[in-house]
Amino acid sequence: MRVEVYGLIGLHVLTLNTSVEEIGDRYAINAHYATTGVAGLVVDQSTRAMAVGRLTPASAQPELFRSETRRNGVERHDQVDYRRDGSLEGSSTPVAFDATSTAAARGTVDNLTAYFRLERQLAAKGTCDLTVPVFDGRYRYDLVFADAGKRTLSPEGGQSLEGTAIACRMARHDRGIADQEQSEGAKQGTFWYAPLLPGGVVVPVRMQLETQIGTVDAYLAELHGRGVDLQLMK
Repeated sequence: MRVEVYGLIGLHVLTLNTSVEEIGDRYAINAHYATTGVAGLVVDQSTRAMAVGRLTPASAQPELFRSETRRNGVERHDQVDYRRDGSLEGSSTPVAFDATSTAAARGTVDNLTAYFRLERQLAAKGTCDLTVPVFDGRYRYDLVFADAGKRTLSPEGGQSLEGTAIACRMARHDRGIADQEQSEGAKQGTFWYAPLLPGGVVVPVRMQLETQIGTVDAYLAELHGRGVDLQLMK
């Protein structure tokens, strides 16, 4: 998937590329995003992240998470190893000023798996209602999702998609002392999902998120896989 994100007056601020592989009861998620345009003048950031784990009925359980970020010229590496009993071992370089203890992070998952869990539950049960405890080696927070009805989408923002989508509200609740970097992420917003892949697999097609730079709108631009090749934006 390729997703394009736009800020005030339609300025392009970020491109997100994500791939998901499922083989047997295993999954792997790889994501890369980088700021561009006016956003790059405020925060010049590029992040690559990956998560590997086990598929479970209508959910997923991570085994490892790795993330590499270059932010305004400073490099950061985060990693977490998740164990089946809920315990984990995580680290961040440089060390976070408010590093979460492994005891406080017990039972958490990474942020990539958190959204993957939502998508699997939505496809299997048709509901967004879900709270996911997250720890990515640096930050501890909860992602809380709730049903927000259905909406018929029309072409918008340069995206040609039209049809019915399921809306999920998202709110992030920090469980530690958030620093300035964390506060720049999305605190709340709405995601619209549609079953665009065989087997009823849902993917996010549009998003509207509240961030430190204001409201941003995101659009699915490309989707490839399972015999599907969609080009929704140039």
